[in-house]
Amino acid sequence: MDYIIRAPQSLDMIPSTWYNILPDLPERIPPMKTPNGETVKPGMLEPLFARELIRQEFSMERYISIPSKLRRLYMELGRPTPLLRARNLEEYLDTPAIILYKYEGVTPTGSHKVNTAIAQAYYSRLEGVKRLVTETGAGQWGSALSLAGALMGIRIRVYMVRVSYYQKPYRRIIMELYRAEVYPSPSNLTNTGRMFLKKNPDHPGSLGIAISEAIEDALSDQDTKYALGSVLNHVLLHQTIIGLEAKKQLDELGLYPDIVIGCVGGGSNFAGLTYTFIHDKLKGSSNTRFIAVEPLSIPTMTKGIYRYDYGDSAGLTPLIKMYTLGHNYIPPPIHAGGLRYHGLAPSLSILLKNRIIEAKPYSQVDIFSAAQLFAKTEGIIPAPESAHAVKAVVEEAIKAKENGREIVILFNLSGHGLLDLAGYDEYLKNNIK
Repeated sequence: MDYIIRAPQSLDMIPSTWYNILPDLPERIPPMKTPNGETVKPGMLEPLFARELIRQEFSMERYISIPSKLRRLYMELGRPTPLLRARNLEEYLDTPAIILYKYEGVTPTGSHKVNTAIAQAYYSRLEGVKRLVTETGAGQWGSALSLAGALMGIRIRVYMVRVSYYQKPYRRIIMELYRAEVYPSPSNLTNTGRMFLKKNPDHPGSLGIAISEAIEDALSDQDTKYALGSVLNHVLLHQTIIGLEAKKQLDELGLYPDIVIGCVGGGSNFAGLTYTFIHDKLKGSSNTRFIAVEPLSIPTMTKGIYRYDYGDSAGLTPLIKMYTLGHNYIPPPIHAGGLRYHGLAPSLSILLKNRIIEAKPYSQVDIFSAAQLFAKTEGIIPAPESAHAVKAVVEEAIKAKENGREIVILFNLSGHGLLDLAGYDEYLKNNIK
């Protein structure tokens, strides 16, 4: 007899489509370019990506179907994720605001990244890909793709930003448990890595360098493709399952958000929650505010320039028009490794340019302080990346109290921080600058 008690789940609980924001943007995204100015055609990306992912990248369909097998995998990996109310935080702040958060930390690897990792691995496997290579900052994306590779029977190699490789050894261990190869970047495996190590043997690395190494690796083997954790449209598209679920959950409560908040590196978790609601604003049916939060030390949105730039440090990617600090920018080694990227997703750049979203920067000390407050009131320790969103939530909840406004604040707690305790230890010892 089967004594296993299973939670009541069905495919009806999982969205059947992803939302594609491209047809609803206030202006078209400028096309990707080659260094000589030629417009990048879909076929030019086939050495890097599975064909279905390329189709999704360029698609102007508003809704793209999620295959039933992939929806079942989503369900088995913990979707739909819970929408929770931060009642204790509300009481502590004595605010009239209702604070709700979509908690992506319940997935096996503890973050939202698996939403696109499993999709990219699924489509790659269908097309006979035997190996995927990628980069990772804090290790959340690398962990997610490593899991997806294990489930799909695809070998995985991860170039992990060197400073995070040593700051977050448990992320590396998770990847290796899933049988992935993990190397600190810059590494000696690629020409790009050797070039940066020659300049500085103790180079801390960057996502831009790790992307260059992964792309160089992928292009060297016809059975290998590249997988990306953020920035491009097909990646953000897969993450919209977060917002689609949240909207349905809010409908069941009879609520709609006045403010939606998320942290931003490249833009995937912010887009994942917000794009479904931004659709309503673009159609004129809501006045919701959208707050995108970034590190003060990596101010891509608040100090970056909107221009064409490479997505990687070695200039192997096409030129992408986005807000950027420059592909040669080497970010400081902050603990929110997932936000250490020089550029912003093209679709999100359009929304920032047209002031559909607001951008706010915060310091490491401020975000760890907010994270500690959230932990002691709600019990969940946020990832340092998500702690940026928590900081903005606290500020907006206090403003609601000062203004006597009963508002609904929704944010994306995109991952837990149980593997980021070294950063919290530094904060508690007053060693965070």
